[in-house]
Amino acid sequence: MREIRQEPRPAPSIRRPGRSPLRFVLLVFALSVPLFVMGALVPLELLPGLPVSSLSVLCPVTAAAILVYREEKWASVSVLLKRSFDCGRIKGAVWYLPTVLLMPAVAILAYGLMRLMRLPLPIPQPLGWAALTTIPTFFVAALAEELGWSGYATDPLEDRWNGLRAGVLLGVVGAAWHLVLLAQAQRPPAWIAWQSLCLVALRILIVWLYNNTGKSVFAAAVCHATYNVSWQLFPNQGSHYDPRITGLIMAVVAVIVTAAWGPMTLAHYRKWVRRPAA
Repeated sequence: MREIRQEPRPAPSIRRPGRSPLRFVLLVFALSVPLFVMGALVPLELLPGLPVSSLSVLCPVTAAAILVYREEKWASVSVLLKRSFDCGRIKGAVWYLPTVLLMPAVAILAYGLMRLMRLPLPIPQPLGWAALTTIPTFFVAALAEELGWSGYATDPLEDRWNGLRAGVLLGVVGAAWHLVLLAQAQRPPAWIAWQSLCLVALRILIVWLYNNTGKSVFAAAVCHATYNVSWQLFPNQGSHYDPRITGLIMAVVAVIVTAAWGPMTLAHYRKWVRRPAA
């Protein structure tokens, strides 16, 4: 008996020869600077833990639209925006499960571990209408980000390197982009460091879902939104969210995903089967 590995073909890459992830990142940061300054001058929170500079979530889609227009004109901008609801790319219905449930499952596991560790936790309160209205708000915000990070930047990075490296690089860039927001939310340095781990792991998992759902920006945005909703409601308006616990769990999940699907595209599931000896 001999063991062999069978791997399905990866989803086709969406190549755009003129697209530059570097220009995209630089433009995202440049567009964010006025909002970062406004956040420093206006001590206002849109939601608990979210300073007014969080409006910079609109910068990735703005940067992507500007660059796509310069590179490919209005028709391609329309194509990019239409990817907001590209559910038709998701060929396997099973991928809706991790897309929707992975981040809430991580939050529940983090809550359970914190209780086992006897860390201080309030009793979860029933979700009211105010909490429920955050769900579409976070989806729109996540969509504004993912049209840039996934819809514009991920594919050219994967074409140049691979899925894991693209995820790590975009995760590090995204963590750096969040530094000002977290500092303005008055988070301590250790909290910011662990949250940066969360963001890198989250990006790897989003790239994994993106590649396995036929390059669906919608799937990436849903996963991103469920992460934001999960920490915002953990367990009461994010009052006891601990990025140390959540970050370690997400890092473990990212390692498992990479080992099971492979670092090249994060879409080659490593299924081992037995073949009779000749």
